[in-house]
Amino acid sequence: MVKTTIDRRWLPLNALRAFEGVAKHSSFTAAANSLLISQSALSRHVIALEKLIGVQLFERKPHALVLTKAGQHLLPAVMKSFDRLEYALDDIRNDGSTTLRTLRVQMPPSFAVHLAVPILRDFRRAAVEVEIDLVSPYGVGPPPSDVDVAVVYSKPTVTDLVTDLLWPVRLSMLCHPSVAARLGEKTLAEFIESNELVHVRISDQPRHHLWTQFARQENLSTLNIERGLVFDTAVLAVQYALSGEGIALVDNYLFSDYIRTGRLVRPFDISLDDGYGYYLITHPEALSDTAIALFRSWLIERFGTGAAAAQSNLHLAVSNE
Repeated sequence: MVKTTIDRRWLPLNALRAFEGVAKHSSFTAAANSLLISQSALSRHVIALEKLIGVQLFERKPHALVLTKAGQHLLPAVMKSFDRLEYALDDIRNDGSTTLRTLRVQMPPSFAVHLAVPILRDFRRAAVEVEIDLVSPYGVGPPPSDVDVAVVYSKPTVTDLVTDLLWPVRLSMLCHPSVAARLGEKTLAEFIESNELVHVRISDQPRHHLWTQFARQENLSTLNIERGLVFDTAVLAVQYALSGEGIALVDNYLFSDYIRTGRLVRPFDISLDDGYGYYLITHPEALSDTAIALFRSWLIERFGTGAAAAQSNLHLAVSNE
């Protein structure tokens, strides 16, 4: 199938504005009122856009307008493009004076709660003109198209997005010191069997995926790993372990502060590389946006360049205990 492209000179800007308005309001009448044009003119713009791309953007029901799959794909790109035009024009109009810029940022719950949110104040102090709109969905994989910057927990993937590896995940058994104190002369298998297992759910994987991988790596095929509690996020699993029960299989670096302070310990110096990592994702066209570039650089400085060294130092500290 031969792909065709639309010449930039003929981009239907008015039709795109009309589409955005209708999508936002879910109504031709409300959108026409907000854009100060007639409803018939607005309708013609949307129909012309649908004819140009060859697909319907709205499913027109008797009492509602619903975006089709094509409409859902187009809307975030249109909104983001108009937002960037607005920011650039405001900067020029204000002759370089500081204007407030809002970034929509996505982070996994455990990363956000345990690492990023406690130090976001540092970025805010350094970039007072940038506001953060943080979303933290549960799941694995690429971010939606309506965020400016995203940290994702994912396996390596090839996409058109700019991808920076912050750190590769290394999973270890972590538990409360009182649980480790009961280790005695137990073997790895005996220790696991005598304690409650704490699972972290990975989307699109079986409920006990991580412990299954660990048992396979350590040749513990006779272990019953389908027991214990299952949590949606690592930070919840760790909170349970901190209460004094169970052993959790979680990332060393993500919870390195608990290991350094002795709140959690590694009863065995064993790690699992499950193939996942924390990646910083940015749209290529966004790299020229000053606010996005600032936040991206800050994330890489905080969690990228120092992560490998922190992992190494943590390993040495545990080995020397």
